[in-house]
Amino acid sequence: MISRMHSTTVLVGDQEEALRFYVGVLGWEKREDNTMGPMRWLTVAPPGAETALVLGQPEVYDQEPPGAATRLCGISLITDDIDAEYETLTAKGVNFKQPPETMPWGDRATWFTDPFGNEFFLVQQADDRG
Repeated sequence: MISRMHSTTVLVGDQEEALRFYVGVLGWEKREDNTMGPMRWLTVAPPGAETALVLGQPEVYDQEPPGAATRLCGISLITDDIDAEYETLTAKGVNFKQPPETMPWGDRATWFTDPFGNEFFLVQQADDRG
């Protein structure tokens, strides 16, 4: 039986710039940083999280480097206080699509992008599902 998810990948144009954003701006921690031939396996995660985010090199995945266009990466992130998180990250220069709003299902949410156009869904859940 599968017991947990280890990681998921987003492609970044520059791993050092990505590391500065995810660790320096979002406050995440660097988990793994290993070189395997031409590949650098670099992972970050929110403090205490089980699942990590791989900051992937496009060429390793036979992909083009990310461009300026926003790409929905399909990753949702949970926060306990979306309004405070929005204010803090906006002050640090994070690009949000819009201020948080209450979704039809009751959660408050918004979207933000990393420097490479990867778009994340940021959610404060309306109940104790967290």
